[in-house]
Amino acid sequence: MERIAIDMDEVIADVIPKFLKLYNRDFGTPLDLAIEAGNEVFKQIPQDVNQKWLEYINEQGFFRDLEVVQDSQRVIKALQEKYDVYIVSAAMEFRNSLVDKYDWLADHFPFIDWQHIMFCGNKIVEVDVLIDDRIKNFVNFKGRPLLYTSPHNLLITEYERVNSWEEIAGLLL
Repeated sequence: MERIAIDMDEVIADVIPKFLKLYNRDFGTPLDLAIEAGNEVFKQIPQDVNQKWLEYINEQGFFRDLEVVQDSQRVIKALQEKYDVYIVSAAMEFRNSLVDKYDWLADHFPFIDWQHIMFCGNKIVEVDVLIDDRIKNFVNFKGRPLLYTSPHNLLITEYERVNSWEEIAGLLL
């Protein structure tokens, strides 16, 4: 059975609305989300508070209540019938994210067994397909990389791109 590894943040867990919610809570000014292609969300934050995003992402609970990316649950459940599916997240980068991410997955993807969840630093995985929004995870990857669209990667053209979970279903099911 072929194996698929799926990233969490900006692939199945929508981080951007959480950043906006916290920013608006703290500053009372809507953040302009006309994000330029190839630009990170945190680069839209005014210069005088541009490190605030780092505080948010390191807060305990930040990753606990993220929105689920549309159709990801349904498509991943269907993928499990055809593939050996793993969730692979670089959770080691943000210490407080480990428990948050594990609990979030238990709530929203209870059909994914704990043995198919990998929290790591570098995503050095031997799988057939890797679905991720960060191209750094495709370096030295020998399988089929699928770049999940996010504002920060809109200018990247050298990888096969997927814009939605419906599109992934069309490619892999």
